[in-house]
Amino acid sequence: MRTVAAVGVALAVAAGVRAQDAPPLPTPEKQHEWLAQLAGEWVTEAEAVMAPGQPPVKFKGTESVRLLGGMWAVSEMKNEVMGAAMTGVMQIGYDPKSGKYVGTFVCSAGPELWKYEGTVDGNTLTLNTVGPHMVTGKPTKMKDVIEIKGKDEKVLTSHVLGDDGKWVQFMTMTAKRKK
Repeated sequence: MRTVAAVGVALAVAAGVRAQDAPPLPTPEKQHEWLAQLAGEWVTEAEAVMAPGQPPVKFKGTESVRLLGGMWAVSEMKNEVMGAAMTGVMQIGYDPKSGKYVGTFVCSAGPELWKYEGTVDGNTLTLNTVGPHMVTGKPTKMKDVIEIKGKDEKVLTSHVLGDDGKWVQFMTMTAKRKK
């Protein structure tokens, strides 16, 4: 936080504004605190359906999550799926202006930037997005749901909205905190 404050003061001085006249820097709010439980080093086991009618593919990996200024959870997931190394990066924060959790996800397996918007209900964060359907490529509503099972376990499920208007779960990743 000191670095952020120092940069803010330096920018204010450079702009000719005295430090006491500069607006206060934002501080984490209650909703940001929810993100703290995501932080840490995790071992993951996942199961995903890659195509309709195919058996699920199982894979293991790791996830490293750090907090950025108390306002963002920044996650890097690494695993090997069907012999190919994959890395995913997810950022999740809370936007007080919209009253929503927001974020992004990118993965080494594709060129898409997934943009999230969602809410927390107790121990569950639901993040909605729109992206290309895995089979048709058409823009499709999807959601990732992160459920905190305890201080040392969380589960991420991914869902796609079917043509019938029903959510279909296609991936489950269980993460257990490294001891």
